[in-house]
Amino acid sequence: MSDSFAKHPLSGLFNKLTPEHVLDALEAGGRRCSGRFLVLNSYENRVWQFELEDGTWVVGKFYRPGRWSREAILAEHRFLRELEAEEVPVAAPVELREGETLAEVQGILYALFPRIGGRAPQELDDEQVRILGRLLGRIHNVGARNDAPARMRLTPQTYGLDNLQYLLDEDVLPVEAREGYAAGVRALLERIEPLFRDVPVHRIHGDCHLGNLIWTPRGPTFLDFDDTLVGPAVQDVWMIVPSADDEGRRQRELLLEAYRQFRDLPSAWLRLVEPLRALRYIHYATWIARRRHDPIFPRTFPHFGTLQYWQLQMQDIREQIARIDQLLD
Repeated sequence: MSDSFAKHPLSGLFNKLTPEHVLDALEAGGRRCSGRFLVLNSYENRVWQFELEDGTWVVGKFYRPGRWSREAILAEHRFLRELEAEEVPVAAPVELREGETLAEVQGILYALFPRIGGRAPQELDDEQVRILGRLLGRIHNVGARNDAPARMRLTPQTYGLDNLQYLLDEDVLPVEAREGYAAGVRALLERIEPLFRDVPVHRIHGDCHLGNLIWTPRGPTFLDFDDTLVGPAVQDVWMIVPSADDEGRRQRELLLEAYRQFRDLPSAWLRLVEPLRALRYIHYATWIARRRHDPIFPRTFPHFGTLQYWQLQMQDIREQIARIDQLLD
């Protein structure tokens, strides 16, 4: 597998996108900006917040070339528009032209979203956990109505073996860590693959951590469905309440109690929490590796690629294997 992001013909332009490019794109869509804008933090895409001439603000997301196809992005947008129609609080894309939510500037795809004012929660109290549980159940009800063939499937193959193969093919791993890391990942996958059998999958948020939530005076809003997946519901559940300690398990039970007011989730499916956590470790390391030629990434992740970095990754995998073995006993 090649590094499609680094070798994409538009990667140079994407890395050097300027406000002028973005303003041209917005005005081509019939909107005029006042000239005021803010650059928002985003490693995956390029995101700006713009004031329009009427005083309203919008968020422009410019998608990294080579990551998602046009159809995959439109599948994300359709999911968001379905959720919006059910009055689930999400930031759905706005129409650029009649019936269209996706456009391009010099070949780079982009979309506009409403600006949502509020604060990102650092931790959740019990009532907030219950609110999110009920909303997550509603999100998954909508997610289960339709498939999304263009979106990635979250499986031990896609998040595990495929990512490992990329790391090996691209010689990302130091020689001293190559065999040990590969052996650890394979041992992990051998254990967890049977656990995914017979667990249903459907459209989920996919990256449902607190950084992708914002709390407004009216309650929470779910943001950034850029990682929308077809996967098990438990992926979103554990990411909202990720802690593995007693308090984390207690809050997860509160979330599930509220979730089950709208959608069933058998307790047996919770055996996927630690396997999914382990797959995220592998997927996240590979996510950085695929973008290592983007000028932002070496500055943001200066220790990536060092022997120490991969030794810590191997330790994490060993610890996850031990947790999973304990659960399977």
